[in-house]
Amino acid sequence: MEIVTEFAYTVREIEHCLIPLKDGTQLAARIWLPDVAGAQAFPAILEYLPYRKRDGTAVRDALTHPWMAGQGYVCVRVDMRGNGESEGLMADEYLAQEQDDALEVIEWLCQQPWCDGNVGMMGISWGGFNSLQVAARQPEALKAIITLCSTDDRFADDIHYKGGNLLMENFGWAATMLNFSAAVPDPLLVGDDWKSLWHQRLEAMPLLAETWLQHQTRDDYWRHGSVCEDYSQIKAAVYAVGGWGDAYRNTVSRLMQNLPGPKKAMIGPWIHKYPHFAVPNPAIGFLQEAKRWWDHWLKGLDNGVMNDASCTFYLQDILPPKGSYAERPGIWVQTAGWPDPQVQWTDFSLGEEGLEAGAQVLSTPRSICSPLTTGLHQGEYCAIWFGPDGPTDQRRDDAHSLCFDSQPLTEPLALLGDARLKLRLASDTACGQLVARLNAVAPDGQVTQISYGVLNLTLREDLSQVTPVVPGEPMDVHLNLDHIGMRLPVGYRLRLALSTASFPLLWPSRELTTLTLLPALQTLQLPVFTGAAVACPFEAPQSATPVNLEVLRAAAPKRTLSEDVGSGEVCVTIEDDLGAVRFTDHGLSVDQRCTEQYRTLPWDPLSTRADIEWHYLVGRDAWAVEVESRLSVHADAQWFYIEAEQTAWENGQLEHRRQWSKRVARVAL
Repeated sequence: MEIVTEFAYTVREIEHCLIPLKDGTQLAARIWLPDVAGAQAFPAILEYLPYRKRDGTAVRDALTHPWMAGQGYVCVRVDMRGNGESEGLMADEYLAQEQDDALEVIEWLCQQPWCDGNVGMMGISWGGFNSLQVAARQPEALKAIITLCSTDDRFADDIHYKGGNLLMENFGWAATMLNFSAAVPDPLLVGDDWKSLWHQRLEAMPLLAETWLQHQTRDDYWRHGSVCEDYSQIKAAVYAVGGWGDAYRNTVSRLMQNLPGPKKAMIGPWIHKYPHFAVPNPAIGFLQEAKRWWDHWLKGLDNGVMNDASCTFYLQDILPPKGSYAERPGIWVQTAGWPDPQVQWTDFSLGEEGLEAGAQVLSTPRSICSPLTTGLHQGEYCAIWFGPDGPTDQRRDDAHSLCFDSQPLTEPLALLGDARLKLRLASDTACGQLVARLNAVAPDGQVTQISYGVLNLTLREDLSQVTPVVPGEPMDVHLNLDHIGMRLPVGYRLRLALSTASFPLLWPSRELTTLTLLPALQTLQLPVFTGAAVACPFEAPQSATPVNLEVLRAAAPKRTLSEDVGSGEVCVTIEDDLGAVRFTDHGLSVDQRCTEQYRTLPWDPLSTRADIEWHYLVGRDAWAVEVESRLSVHADAQWFYIEAEQTAWENGQLEHRRQWSKRVARVAL
């Protein structure tokens, strides 16, 4: 990545300022702006997050915001209430209060002498979510947004539930927020008030694991903040960006299909990171592309950005399976929108001979009852920390699945879109999970996962309403797999692998279930891209000067699978060691690490448990604060049981300890 040090405008930084809200709360902001003489105003670009501007996002902020400020924009990075140096308390994610505060921030921006009244919002993940949500509130000044790795549907496509199934990552994320939300304001910025602000947060800390588990269907809790409820509410121009290595790639096509206003889209090979420093390569000049977007929508420049193809996708070449890749070879392609006539549907059937072209009826019932340890090699729900989080060789999971293989490809195959599965099946219990993985089998036998989808059979008809499963009664189910952008060469075979579990991706159903494919037409539709490659439409990646850091301990993410041969218990251990660093500009040192352990027995769904620990240590000179957060979850047939503890110390002296012991009824799981 090229580091740029000279810009059209000299950049001035306001390291810390406070934005007053109507209720008296003040939100902390860091601002980069052009340093000009006289009363010259510029458009403002807002990034609005709970992740602490002082240290949490400081590394990526330094790469991004000064670069854009040097192009003639005011970049404003605001910590939400209850986070960083901001006042107030945060009770949950994406609340109406969060949106209301953002509207006030936008109003404040427009009142500043350096803002010309035109505002954009940009963000990845949480910031991508609230960019969409705030746009749906239609503040007049908000002309455009760039939303990255986000969702339009908080129940169907977020970190809590997938296909109506409870994601293990629901608890991983709850434990993360328990610890992140306990971080201290920096005394250098807020003075002696830091400790009272910190104690207020600790004492009011919500147990989000309980909150999220209380909503097991797509109810009003999840509808709030899901812009898919009414896409027409978004009037601002939207640039939707995603990555094939990210969990939120499905959002991009839905936004392109449903937003009525100006829109563009891009999906590259990346994990859950900004595209100018994401992996795997190729990274792109995302900042230059963003500048073109902002120049058009915030400065009114006719630069042709809206004359380009609406959608740009990277089609990855299939590679041998591996938990992470430094680079993904492939090609760029473009479409005029979504859906696009260059994508044509090809029908396959699950037949007696495997995955067959055309309409071939399955004449013999096929049953599967997977051990609950199936899915060990499927990888993380969302790759965030640059670890080995992707799917590895699928052969061991395929051995516990019902597999349908195609004949070897005689022509190259390019896939772009969501594979669609229609099955007729029955369950031997009143519950059940269907897991479908689309794999590519290499001539040497290695198996690479292309995509997957999951379905909670009790929510098969409507994610908002439980439809009881009647044992033995036929069910027609539809399951769309996650969107794909991939090319397969001649000689590879396609494989559809069906199983009844995916651990530790999903929390198992309450009963061990056998699913039977019934004699019927069982179909898989694949989205085949028929267009041509284009030259890469993006410039090489650039950034501003990186932040000054001293690495005290390098980050070391790790994922380990272990098995107790005596009991058969399997444990997945995920060590997200984010490392320890010291910010040399202001002296703050930060050390963060997490250990997640997920356990289950192969044939006992009530043996499953999750145990997560987060450690946070921050300090400067002789001052140090430490927070340890623990979350454990297990279940029986009727209840989930949640145990949590948060302990905090200052300079080794106990400052706070709180324990939770909760239970939540199993309703749809």
